[in-house]
Amino acid sequence: MTVAGDAFRHYVVPELAVLLRVARRLTGDPTTAEDLVQETLLRAYRGLERFDGRHPRAWLLTILRNTWRNMNRRARPQLLRSDDEILSVAAPGADGRSGAEEQVIDHMIDGELIAGLRQLSDNHRAVVMLVDVDGLTYQEAADVLGVPAGTVMSRLHRARRRLRRRLEQRGYPLAVTG
Repeated sequence: MTVAGDAFRHYVVPELAVLLRVARRLTGDPTTAEDLVQETLLRAYRGLERFDGRHPRAWLLTILRNTWRNMNRRARPQLLRSDDEILSVAAPGADGRSGAEEQVIDHMIDGELIAGLRQLSDNHRAVVMLVDVDGLTYQEAADVLGVPAGTVMSRLHRARRRLRRRLEQRGYPLAVTG
């Protein structure tokens, strides 16, 4: 195996799932996301000799973001196109299984969250989706969005506060503070 092949396997391959997940959020389309990741991988392979080995995820997400911008300069990412894009996990009942009541309540809360996300600005919705749904760190989300990590933290705080307020106004008491 070549040195470039070894480096690619070491730095890039472990990040494929994250790249694909973020690409799906950015593009809103699985086929376009796969194309974006493929182009990102090609650019990463070509640029491996210039990569210093530090922070491979941030490096790859920066390539992904720049590639997306180049592929589609005029279109804005639609990070939430349908209700299906919100993942929900049913709360277990007393017996450890998800009961009908828990499922109904979860579905109602999911609907309120979806509606609340749609009301957020694109910038606020983007950080919620990248950090809370996709599980990126603040720095990784900042790299994807091309903003400082502090901006991600600020936007995320405001977005979570708005979503929490919306749920509370609709009668869903929340124990989470912040």
